[in-house]
Amino acid sequence: MGSPAQVDSLTVPDPNRVAYLTQTTLSLDETKDIIAALKKKFPNIQGPHAQDICYATENRQVAVKEVASEADLLLVVGSENSSNSNRLVEVARNLGTNAHLIDSYKNIKSEWLEGVKTISLTAGASAPECLVEEVVKFLATKDFNNVQELEVMPENVRFGLPPEIVEAIASAPASVSAD
Repeated sequence: MGSPAQVDSLTVPDPNRVAYLTQTTLSLDETKDIIAALKKKFPNIQGPHAQDICYATENRQVAVKEVASEADLLLVVGSENSSNSNRLVEVARNLGTNAHLIDSYKNIKSEWLEGVKTISLTAGASAPECLVEEVVKFLATKDFNNVQELEVMPENVRFGLPPEIVEAIASAPASVSAD
């Protein structure tokens, strides 16, 4: 389902045996509305035990919501084929903020900067930090040099190694070096 409206036309063989999953890079707002429509139509629908939106995607969307209203322009560093980068642009535009997806500073058009006083800059979850830094340096050459870094959602998630790997490491012989 791509929208809450599409849920109305959905038919299933057994309305009491329905489940849903979401793509991990969807907009949180779109997902929330679609899930609400599904739950209304199928009261017994089952969803995942935990939210399945990627934490990095969620954090960036929350941050865009936080800064978009203060900006004249929002730039998102990310690839065109990056779903989460495209969602960041959509989130900003849905809030009425002019937003563009860029691969690098080379994609910034001078007309985007005309009359702009405040630019918010973010990146998709997999965009390299060096590309963001290059955009900041480029914008400084265009007199956007009052940079403020804002952390809206701290990212302190740590992923442990699978038990099989931990076990293999523990049972591996210690390496010995020859002198």
